Amino acid sequence: MPDFECRLKKYRQWKELTQEELAQQVGVRRETIMRLEKSQYNPSLKLAVDISRAVGAPIEELFIFPDS
Repeated sequence: MPDFECRLKKYRQWKELTQEELAQQVGVRRETIMRLEKSQYNPSLKLAVDISRAVGAPIEELFIFPDS
């Protein structure tokens, strides 16, 4: 079970970006975006901020961490 929920795919699609295009914008491989969208990879703060800016959504809307 993932430690968080990732809503990146929804926002990426709203911006009409492919995984490859988003990956290029934020300086990672497409596989990283794929793993993020499947909640298999916990991004660094810098990557989360870069993605947030690229898709125009707050970090809190993209990455949902359950309350402990």
